[in-house]
Amino acid sequence: MLEPGLKGRQETVVTEDLLARNIGSGLVKVYATAMMIALIEKAAVYSVEPYLEEGQGTVGTHVNVSHCSATPLGMKVWAETELIEIDRRKLVFKVAAYDERGLIGEGLHERFIIDNERFQAKADSK
Repeated sequence: MLEPGLKGRQETVVTEDLLARNIGSGLVKVYATAMMIALIEKAAVYSVEPYLEEGQGTVGTHVNVSHCSATPLGMKVWAETELIEIDRRKLVFKVAAYDERGLIGEGLHERFIIDNERFQAKADSK
């Protein structure tokens, strides 16, 4: 059952393709903020997926996350999420990201539950 308190976790290692300078979000060789956000979203997605009805999914609608510490190439990073609010189809997660030295980001992330086929059809028709 989908209910507050549900937790998610995803991890990766910072590789060349995740660096700010290689995705166009900066000139330095550190973990890109966009890639940290993607890891956070992945943790949220997979935490709720088993509890959705067949044919449903979620889409991200809002991210309010600070990126407070740089992570170098080769270091392990992970994201943790906790579902803290459900308002009909809106899901709100408290999120945090870490590397081997500690906290690198934190904030809130919102997702909406969708019907995958209907959502895709609407997106494709524009």
